[in-house]
Amino acid sequence: MKIPGFKREFKTVAIILLVAFSVVGYLYYSGLFAFEKKKGIVGIISINGAILLSEQVDAYSRIISHASRNSSIKAVVLRIDSPGGYADLIEEIYLDILELKKVKPVVASVTTALSGGYYIAVAADYIYAAPTSFVGNVGVIGVMPPTLIPSEMVIETGVYKVTGFSKLLFPFNLSRALDNFISAVEAGRGSRLKISRVELRSGAIYLGSEAVNLGLIDEIGALQKAINRVAKEARLVEYDVIDLNEAFKEVKYSYSSLSSNLTLDWRNLTVETLNCFQPPPSIWFLYLPSESGFTVLSNAESKALGTSVFNEYGMGLVLIDRSHGNRVSTWNLDILIAELTSRNITVQFSPSWSNLASMLSNASCLIIASPTMAYSTEECNTIKDFVGRGGVLLLFFDPAYEYLSIHELFDPINSIATRFGLFFAKGYLYNEEDYYGFYRNIYVNRFENSNVTENIRSLVFFTATHIYPSSRGVAWASENTYSSTAEKAGDYAVIAMVKMNGTVVAFSDQTFLTEPYCYVGDNYKLILNIVDLILKAKAKPPVKEVAEEAVEEIAEPELPVGTVKEFIEWIDGEEHILKWVRVSEFEVLVERPNESIHYYYDENGSLVKIESDGVKIIYDTPIAAPPYPLTRGKTWSRESNYTMYLDGGKAYGKINVSYKVEDFQYVEAKNGRTYFCAKIHYTIIDGFKIGESYVSIVSKGFTWVSREAGEVKEEYTTIYYVNGSPLSESHVTLILKSIQKGG
Repeated sequence: MKIPGFKREFKTVAIILLVAFSVVGYLYYSGLFAFEKKKGIVGIISINGAILLSEQVDAYSRIISHASRNSSIKAVVLRIDSPGGYADLIEEIYLDILELKKVKPVVASVTTALSGGYYIAVAADYIYAAPTSFVGNVGVIGVMPPTLIPSEMVIETGVYKVTGFSKLLFPFNLSRALDNFISAVEAGRGSRLKISRVELRSGAIYLGSEAVNLGLIDEIGALQKAINRVAKEARLVEYDVIDLNEAFKEVKYSYSSLSSNLTLDWRNLTVETLNCFQPPPSIWFLYLPSESGFTVLSNAESKALGTSVFNEYGMGLVLIDRSHGNRVSTWNLDILIAELTSRNITVQFSPSWSNLASMLSNASCLIIASPTMAYSTEECNTIKDFVGRGGVLLLFFDPAYEYLSIHELFDPINSIATRFGLFFAKGYLYNEEDYYGFYRNIYVNRFENSNVTENIRSLVFFTATHIYPSSRGVAWASENTYSSTAEKAGDYAVIAMVKMNGTVVAFSDQTFLTEPYCYVGDNYKLILNIVDLILKAKAKPPVKEVAEEAVEEIAEPELPVGTVKEFIEWIDGEEHILKWVRVSEFEVLVERPNESIHYYYDENGSLVKIESDGVKIIYDTPIAAPPYPLTRGKTWSRESNYTMYLDGGKAYGKINVSYKVEDFQYVEAKNGRTYFCAKIHYTIIDGFKIGESYVSIVSKGFTWVSREAGEVKEEYTTIYYVNGSPLSESHVTLILKSIQKGG
């Protein structure tokens, strides 16, 4: 027999019962029932993941406050699995726990307690951890304030209104934040702490078994041990254990407002991601895995500037190389340039190597600063000839991320430095006892008599490496300065000099040249000494060259069917072999260790299709081959819509590519041969939609193409965006290892 409305009414009753049980459960567990329960409660508060948003702290504060006020909750266990987070958010939780501890015993059970996670843990009376738990990482990460480029339409009322802090003094702010952290550790651990302040400041991570011996935690144990101890401190014989986070999930305001971004695994966090939560300047008590890369873009815009000529006709000519991806601009060298031009010296940035080489005959000084592409044998010989004629070569290198090519590391600067018996070391220098602002700002106070170090008593270098051999040094870091790679104190030269007919001076820091850092210590005197060295330089004219100049034109490469090329490829520093095979007139196969890609072409050599591991892309308009022959300044672009087939579904996208022949260079391949190549700059913008997400991939870089071997070398950076937000970044370099042409 059918009862009208029965199913509808049954569903309604079921929903009412479900809601009722949820409310009763919450009321019971939170202690809001009118009657008193016979047993006491040990409440567990879980601190999970990175603390990035104020909404998280609001939720934790409400739980902690309830635990403090509810008389049924007799004791609390903090269950911590966190790498920390934004500094003031961490401090809020820490201070709330201190208030809770005044009225009830609090014990911590640690899975992972790093940086701010450990900051929270030291608020507890007692700390347990597993033998292999990660503990410590006491320290601060700061994202420097940006550089203000003023507008006449948008105006501000004070010098720090936009940036918030002085860039020069910001490290001191970090040191004060670190002092607060260490003071909290010392207050929480008291006489149990067996580790010095100096070692605490190092930011080391310890296993639980190590941390217990150092007094960072109290005992090896897990959650049950923590519950037993805190119950004993509260004198509980019978008690219930309640997960307060779970109980509070029934309360609408506790967690519903948290951003979906919190589903991010903290192990994948980068500084770029953090900047989305708290724009610079910002201070973090947070552990970031090394893969995060510290991709801080504090001066990215300024590094793109600087192809200029100053003082067109002067007493001398100073050339600044920009043809090797040099991370140097007028922003970096404005003080040095100002001092040179005031003395009637011409200063010119050169984005083209061929242009620079042709002007060296009239120059007195060449500046090479933080290159990201290595110098070829021919280029090194040209520079060595210039120094041999009496010219001054200034080499500036800075190990900070902003100045590095990650995929080539230190090889670009050393490709030229080693020609003069110098070598820039890996890593950076630091001093935990005597420093300016923070530990990577080192003092330089030991000097050899030279025209570069004359009348200098003390310098400050800001994240510097050191230079081998130390015997060629003219300035050394202060005693007890350590190398991050050697992990020991040493006699570290930070300025080195080689005298031939001319002079080579190498500097292991670039920041000291810029404002406001140039006004610290005797840094400005060092700049004036560099200017004086350049003023006195007199390079002899070169011997007349008899070799014929190469024809600047690259015809279409002839790579017959059966041609096999092998490249060494570095992807974010990881090296492997890439194999290129001309399978047929219409197909090329590219193989990496983890993927194979087939490229298909039509009879005109235009790309029509790509297939790779279940993914197929078909272009609506074939992408035409380059317009050979390649000549200087030639540009071309291609555009096409396409259909992408993957996992049985379809996605539609569009690709835009643009190219420009910027220069002609000799490139030394790994097979020992040197190829005359067209250096081509390119930009590829690829975008497609999957579901509700729009993915865009932007690649920018250079490729070097020769007549004999086709592509010889390539360097590019790819940034992946999802719905307009950057997701990840990859740096790739490949260079020809071998070529075997088909029959």
